[in-house]
Amino acid sequence: MVEYLQDNQVNLAVVLEEQGGRLRLFTQRGREMNLPANRLLPWHGPRYPQPATRAEQEERLSRHLEQRTTLAESIEIMEIWNLAQGEMDAAPLEWFADLLWDDPDPDRRSALGRVLLTAKTHFKFQPPTFLIYPEATVLARLAEQEAVREHRELVSAGQDFFHLLWKSCGTPSSSTPSPESHPPPPTEAAAARLRELLLRRIRHPEDPDTGDLWRDLTKRIPEHPQQALLLAQAWGIVPAHYNHLLDQAGYDWQDAWSEEFATQIHQVQAAAASQATLVTSERFFSVDSPSTRDIDDAFALERTPDQGFRLTLAIARPCLEWPWLSELDQATSQRASSLYLPEGDCHMLPERLGLGLFSLQQDIDRPALLLDFDLDAEAGVRSVTPRLDWIRVQANTHYEQVERDIVTGQEPFASAHALAGMLRDHRIASNAVVFDQPDPSLKLIGSGAQTRVVLENKTPTPRAQMLVSEFMVLANTQLAMWARIREIPLLFRTQNVALPPGTGGCYTRPEDMYRMSRMLANAVVQTRPALHASLGVTAYASITSPLRRYVDFINLAQVATSLEQGAPRLSKRDLDAGLPLWRARLEAVGRVQRTRSRYWKLEYLRQQNGKTKIWGAVLVDETPTQAVFSLPTEQVLVRAPKRLLGDKFLIGGNFGLRLGRVDPLLNEIKVVEVMDDQTEKKE
Repeated sequence: MVEYLQDNQVNLAVVLEEQGGRLRLFTQRGREMNLPANRLLPWHGPRYPQPATRAEQEERLSRHLEQRTTLAESIEIMEIWNLAQGEMDAAPLEWFADLLWDDPDPDRRSALGRVLLTAKTHFKFQPPTFLIYPEATVLARLAEQEAVREHRELVSAGQDFFHLLWKSCGTPSSSTPSPESHPPPPTEAAAARLRELLLRRIRHPEDPDTGDLWRDLTKRIPEHPQQALLLAQAWGIVPAHYNHLLDQAGYDWQDAWSEEFATQIHQVQAAAASQATLVTSERFFSVDSPSTRDIDDAFALERTPDQGFRLTLAIARPCLEWPWLSELDQATSQRASSLYLPEGDCHMLPERLGLGLFSLQQDIDRPALLLDFDLDAEAGVRSVTPRLDWIRVQANTHYEQVERDIVTGQEPFASAHALAGMLRDHRIASNAVVFDQPDPSLKLIGSGAQTRVVLENKTPTPRAQMLVSEFMVLANTQLAMWARIREIPLLFRTQNVALPPGTGGCYTRPEDMYRMSRMLANAVVQTRPALHASLGVTAYASITSPLRRYVDFINLAQVATSLEQGAPRLSKRDLDAGLPLWRARLEAVGRVQRTRSRYWKLEYLRQQNGKTKIWGAVLVDETPTQAVFSLPTEQVLVRAPKRLLGDKFLIGGNFGLRLGRVDPLLNEIKVVEVMDDQTEKKE
């Protein structure tokens, strides 16, 4: 009797004849076959006399096969491996058999051989011996085997479940799947792993470590860029309109993240409070939205006898007693910037510091960096002097209130507006590009799938907005030049593109703003001062929002330590070393701000859209295949097939758009009809 491997299974047979290295066998299946002798396994027996009848052969094979199967079930493979590993690297079958029995017969040897062949995690058959894997290899192979088993079980449990979940969403053409009934979830263990997988794929949609598992689980559902998010929403793991961009950017929403740093925050509070001094006598006013709580700038203004201006800008000073390079500092630098979204605000600094200790709230003493400007009657800067002090803001005013004060001639706002207008005129004369358009105000009502998006019509406040923006540009520009002269390294914001002469101006028409935006490159942060084309200045270093942007925070600290100690905290080499990380985080968080704001605009369009809805639009550009429209009220750009325009190609022309599918999640808007606005009015 001999044994051989066929389809990775051990088969028993009787040798009927041998000739020229080939054997004629009678197999356990009752058939005859030819087999090369080198295909036999290195154990054989027992021997029986020939000839024998077919019935005798079948009886012998059946009896020995049953004995060997029973014996194999009684053999403990771990016991054999524990005895063998560490003793030898490889051994023949007989060596292993002698470990178990004093006089092993052919059935025992065969049973042992069968067990060794199946124990692929512990042994490897390398005829005529078995390799004995060391413990480290065995543990690794067992872990791999377990992972394969778990993978198989999870796919078996999750593939159908995901398919049912997807069906319960309906066609994912909107961003708010609201299934009427959830399919029954898999077992608790499988459900926990599937939940974890969905959350991980939301954070890392292209995660290579879970790629194979994800492909197996989603074979039965259509491809979609946001599969994991839609499945998680359908399951109820995350709510409708979930901001997955925060997960992808690694940005913690709200203020819970700061609890981990409560001790360090308390130390900053105590140390900063201990340095309080008498406040300056200037009458400071801040100008913000009514909901603003992180107030990081204020101004005081007086007219000089020669009709010039004495302007003092106060910048919040959160760098006072800041624990640089601490875990709190690293967490803050990772946040990079505050977020202001329709669903709420989320602040860069811990709220106890950014909204509390360092916010320039009225009637409370606060540390600040003060910039004293002496300007002539035409708003020319005669001098700028930075200093550190404590201030007390007289009033936290709001845009609408300041707008009324400017119109009625109330001081200091009327003079401040006049100064801001001259500052803007100087920048435009230097080829600055100003886009003058009110930001649409979106308000969310309700929650979850029932969230409604409302476009609020707020009272425009162009004068108050200009006052604040021009004062901030003045501060950031003049401080950049002050630092450049003194060789104080800062993080400069540059837009080093050459605009044609005469480009400067204040643009209000959608087609003009689109054309100009195409001419402007994205601004970048670098350690070398250079032109900022759209602002019309030769150097610009943002410092006026240290409560909201980490780049401003760093620049503020550079100036403050230079004033206090005669040298900046960081050298240019230090800034260059940190710049790649700061840039990356700014871009990641900025992407959340841009993409999420557009998401809600598109959700507004989706909710308001209907078969009879016509959206007012302006044609701002056209290509051989596409037309680009601006929806001025909503400030959304829409692309449409050019064939829908017919022969109407007047840039700046007014049109009516009928929209089809709007998918905020995929950032898709389909235009199904373009109508000439004038024609519609005539009809």
